[in-house]
Amino acid sequence: MKFLYLFIDFLTIIIPLLFSFHPKIEFYKTWKPLFKSILLVAFYFIILDSVFTSLDVWSFNPRYITGIYILNLPIEEILFFVCIPFSCVFTYYCMDKFFNLSWNLKTENIFCILLSLLLLAAGLYNWNKMYTSFTMISTALVCILLKFPGKINWFGKAVSVFGLLLLPFFIVNGILTGTGLEEPVVKYNHLENLGYRLVTIPVEDIFYGFELFLLNLFFYKRFS
Repeated sequence: MKFLYLFIDFLTIIIPLLFSFHPKIEFYKTWKPLFKSILLVAFYFIILDSVFTSLDVWSFNPRYITGIYILNLPIEEILFFVCIPFSCVFTYYCMDKFFNLSWNLKTENIFCILLSLLLLAAGLYNWNKMYTSFTMISTALVCILLKFPGKINWFGKAVSVFGLLLLPFFIVNGILTGTGLEEPVVKYNHLENLGYRLVTIPVEDIFYGFELFLLNLFFYKRFS
């Protein structure tokens, strides 16, 4: 049980890592820009995660971690911000390579604006809940800034791929938040979130993950 979180990190990355060398995929050829983006975005999320941990937004169950800490975060949580983006960008790369996922530009713009407005409204309305407000507002700002000043033309593709990623997301985050376990790996302070759960997963985690995905994809493409 001590290595459960570490084992989850390993399972998250091992298949994308191995298939990166498949001759029809050759994802390994893009690793340089990928790891540059992962390190850059991970720096932001690790600092944010560390602050949230110190403010008791969440905590980590010592029952499931090795006990090695960096910036008051278990090493498994640090690795999470490497393994998850690697797997997500790999999935996007493969889906974009073999399928046409493009959206109509007008539809894409409208969806982005509506999603951002809804998230912004939810964040402002729940200003007293730290995880909810920060996650909703920051995700809204990332969507708007990347789509318009950033002029990305792949927002719709990212939404489609993230929809597919929700299946492994529910498995990984489900275990981390307690599905099938006596106690969760990550314990949330319910005073700092809405309290709405998808099985055991706080609804905020979906948007937190979407923001992580978007930022890694943005810098990966810029560095490529």
